[in-house]
Amino acid sequence: MARHKTKPISGRNVRLADQIQKDLAALIQREIDMSQAGLITLTGVELSADYAHAKVHFTVLGAEPETATEILNAKAGWLHSQLYKMLHIHTVPTLRFFYDDHVVRGMQMTKLIEQANRPFNADLKPDDDPDDQP
Repeated sequence: MARHKTKPISGRNVRLADQIQKDLAALIQREIDMSQAGLITLTGVELSADYAHAKVHFTVLGAEPETATEILNAKAGWLHSQLYKMLHIHTVPTLRFFYDDHVVRGMQMTKLIEQANRPFNADLKPDDDPDDQP
């Protein structure tokens, strides 16, 4: 069976992804209405090897993820044109926005862990002995 080796991500790719994330965060904060899209936080940018496409991952507070995704993808062309002016590079990637549910899943896992670690008799005080109950 043939194995496919994945090419390591180049330093330029990482630096460009970080710069795109930083510039997009500033643009989104300044130009997109929070009352409609909520508070958007960019969690990462993945660039294709040829820099033609970028997957932008985000979280949102105060709005439905589907609504925020629709708003961001509708503004993707305009954000692309603004990035072109800011970055001064030959190829500015086409932007696609994806909701990142890792934060929500992490909070759910934390709740489950806290529930599992809670004592069985949660109504007892810490200094009460369950064997001394009448």
